[in-house]
Amino acid sequence: MSASKENFVLHKLILIGAAGGVGALARYGLAGVVQRASGGMFPWGTVAVNCLGCFAAGFLWTLAEERLSLSSEARACVFVGFIGAFTTFSTYILETGRMFREGEWLWAAGNMTLQNAAGVALLFIGIAAARAVA
Repeated sequence: MSASKENFVLHKLILIGAAGGVGALARYGLAGVVQRASGGMFPWGTVAVNCLGCFAAGFLWTLAEERLSLSSEARACVFVGFIGAFTTFSTYILETGRMFREGEWLWAAGNMTLQNAAGVALLFIGIAAARAVA
């Protein structure tokens, strides 16, 4: 690999890492605020982050595809870095698994249904919102 290609790859990795750091901090902050506000056993903080992440993915992907000219570097920063670190699928799985292990079958089923249905719906709402932007 040439030195310029190595520098490009290193630069891209640094930008993805920085965007990922911002996404992780945003996830931590939003999930914490929502969870404290809800005060309950149900993981509303994770639900909020995953739903917002699905909306943002649909909205930003559609803008990137249909209205903006983003470089592959910028796309990687937004989608791999920020969105990848912001969404919390692994947390969702761990929380749902805990509910199942503790015999909270209805809560676990509700969590799975809510997050999957809301995620898909919000993805398409994000796409529609991006297309509606002037």
